[in-house]
Parts: sequence; structure tokens; C-alpha cells
Amino acid sequence: MYHKLQYISQGETIEEQLYNIHEALDAGCDWVQLRFKNQTEKDSFALAEAVKFLCEEYLANFIVNDNLYLAQQIAADGVHLGLSDMKIDEARAILGNTKIIGATANTFEDIENHIKNGCDYIGLGPFRFTTTKEKLSPILGLSGYFKIIQDLKRNKLEIPVYAIGGITPNDIAPLMETGIHGIAVSGMITKSDQKGKLIQQLNEKLYANVIV
Repeated sequence: MYHKLQYISQGETIEEQLYNIHEALDAGCDWVQLRFKNQTEKDSFALAEAVKFLCEEYLANFIVNDNLYLAQQIAADGVHLGLSDMKIDEARAILGNTKIIGATANTFEDIENHIKNGCDYIGLGPFRFTTTKEKLSPILGLSGYFKIIQDLKRNKLEIPVYAIGGITPNDIAPLMETGIHGIAVSGMITKSDQKGKLIQQLNEKLYANVIV
């Protein structure tokens, strides 16, 4: 259920967003997180509804970023909450147990709290500097991921952890070696003019050491 590659959508308009998401799905991406900030309720709803249909058509997971009520309204597969968004346990009470709730983390303590509150997966970052996000938490780098994953193991805590923030294809192998579950990317896929080839390469690297 938890694919190793998440695409976080980009685009200033509904049209741009839909185009980028459709392209990513067409290229083989099977997990979309809709990120459409500072928009009207009407536009957010229109886009989310269209993306839901697309994701159903492609049998892809569909997660809404930040907007819990929108996720509930259109019956998305779940929601992803930032560090300053609604608390996980409150979101769980509203969405119920069948929906996916992901959360952003920057430290071991963040993850510990999220697990305690019933979170399903973690977006841990940023890996390096990225222009996609406005308020950036301290950069982790490879050593940061390694240390946090070791702390999780030491405390016998298990949850799928996704690396996020300025990741390039060459980063994947060393990142996977830290023990993370997968990666969440936006610009890398949006800007690629060979998305199918790129996603195939990313999946090969992400699943390289997985015993099926």
C-alpha cells in the first residue's frame, strides 16, 4: 500500500496542476499528494475533485496536503499535515481509521509524537535546501536521516519514513541505505521531459534491495 515514490504536485493554476499530475500518473507514478496553497475554496475543491477522478482511473493513492476538510469532503485516501497544521489525533477523530494520515517531521521527537498520535507515515526533511517550501526547517543531510532512523530502531519505533527536499536521482541509493522507506519529490518529476523514463529509474533505485 505504501509505495516508495510520492509525487507532490506543482502548478500555479488548476490547469497547470492537472497537467502535471496527469503527466506524472501517465508516467507510472502511483501516489499523488495534492499541494495547492493559498487558493480559493472553490478552486481547491474543483482541482481536488478532478485529481480524485484521475487517481481512481490510474489506481493511484490520492493524499491532500494540509486541507483536512477538503480531503474529507471529496473522500480522498488521506491527508498530509505539516508541523503547524491540525494535530494528528484531531485529524484521526474526524477522518476515521480507514484514511491515511501523513505528517511532516524534522526531528526524532516530531516522529515520536506523530506515532503516539496515530500517524501512518512520515515526510522527514528537508534533505537539502529546496525552493519549493517557504519556511524551511533545519536541513538534515544524509547524516541527519541516519541518526534519526537509528534512534527509531533503538526505541523500537516503526513507521514508513519518506525523505523530502531537493532530492536528485543520485541521492536515492545513499538515502535508502539510511533505512528510510521512500522519497517524496516534486520539481524533479514536474521539470522532467522524460517522466516515464525518470520514474522507472527512480523505482529501480528505490526497490533495488527489496526482496519480493
